[in-house]
Amino acid sequence: MERTVEEICEKISKREAVVMTAHEICRLVMKGEDIKLEDVDVVTTGTRAIMSGTYAVMSFPIEAPRQFTRAKKIFLNGVPAFSGPCPNERLGILDLMVFGTSHSNLRPDYGAGHLFREMVQGKEIEVSVITDENDTFTSSITLDEMPFARLFGTRHCFKNYSAFVNCSSKAVNTIFHATGFNPDLSGATVSGCGEINPVKNDPLLETIGIGTRFLMNGSEGFVIGSGTRSSAARPNLTGFADMHDMDPQLMGGFATSAGPECIVSWAIPIPVTSQVVLDAIKTTDAGIPLPVMDVDCRKPIGQADYGNVWHDVDLAVMFKPSACRQCPTCEAEEKCPMDAIYWNNGKLVLDRYLCFNCGLCSTLCPAGVFTARLGSIKANMKCCDAESYREVPIVLRQSDRKRALKMAEDLKNKVIDGSFRIGQMAERLK
Repeated sequence: MERTVEEICEKISKREAVVMTAHEICRLVMKGEDIKLEDVDVVTTGTRAIMSGTYAVMSFPIEAPRQFTRAKKIFLNGVPAFSGPCPNERLGILDLMVFGTSHSNLRPDYGAGHLFREMVQGKEIEVSVITDENDTFTSSITLDEMPFARLFGTRHCFKNYSAFVNCSSKAVNTIFHATGFNPDLSGATVSGCGEINPVKNDPLLETIGIGTRFLMNGSEGFVIGSGTRSSAARPNLTGFADMHDMDPQLMGGFATSAGPECIVSWAIPIPVTSQVVLDAIKTTDAGIPLPVMDVDCRKPIGQADYGNVWHDVDLAVMFKPSACRQCPTCEAEEKCPMDAIYWNNGKLVLDRYLCFNCGLCSTLCPAGVFTARLGSIKANMKCCDAESYREVPIVLRQSDRKRALKMAEDLKNKVIDGSFRIGQMAERLK
């Protein structure tokens, strides 16, 4: 039995559709229940992670001390922007792009991800301009004053990303760790939300296509194609959404040992149109491959699964400030990639609004102020030409499954109450 998206949408409009999250389906499967096609109509999914291939396009008028021909260089809070694609000669309007990997020339741990979040928070942004005439001036603007501001993803929502380990005998600075990646297989970092990831739940892209409506950072947007480096085995997506409607809690900047990166969140509803789609939805974390990569040479050395990452672990870091020993240097505070740990009037604070639940603090604090079971990567790994079974503890997560679960739940409620409308794609992705 197969169903069309139109048939499912009609059931939604009549309030007859069964809408569940991917997590709910997988929990039923693990309990031994046999989920059939007639049991569910729509499954909601979500992922929140550091996502490469993020950029913003903006256009806004700028107050200048005198008329200028074009802006040659532009900086937003010190983050470089690229002028164009429209020249806007003598109009006093800036059209620009900001790459998610760009870093501030003023603060080394501040990047485009931080900038995007502060814009969505409504904070005033400093705009510095160097014109074709080599005049320099600064102004300020808020997102509300920008007529056009959209966030794009060119390589988002990988069905299954990778776990990283360091087989070498030296520390490695990399975007895949918040600190120098310690040598000799002493720890692993991971990314990917496993069974609730959107593309994992529709790996053949039967229902996700060009024109599919989804939520990026809480704002309605559209899928516009396959992402860069997308493949049949590891598909990913391209999409965009308006920044004006985004939720700052779902985005931000994440400091790595190779510079700040950009956090982005996606939530997509999957109409359950066929048995193929349902079978993918029913695949739990333990059935999703997780390639293990050597971060030093960037080569695959083994394969684990997402059960290693998300089964029997803590999704959130537990915080017990009374256990603090007042260490001369608080490593957890110093190395938190989100700056979510700080002191206030002599008291240690964990800002849950900022916290990404990466778990790094739990591996650094000797007193147990921060604790979390992060799991371990278990696989046969070929390191230094010798293959053996290894169990490497996870020391950092670059995906926040706790908030991704909430996003899927929120989207489920929106589909049920009609505030989010599922639509038919314009064309299948190739």
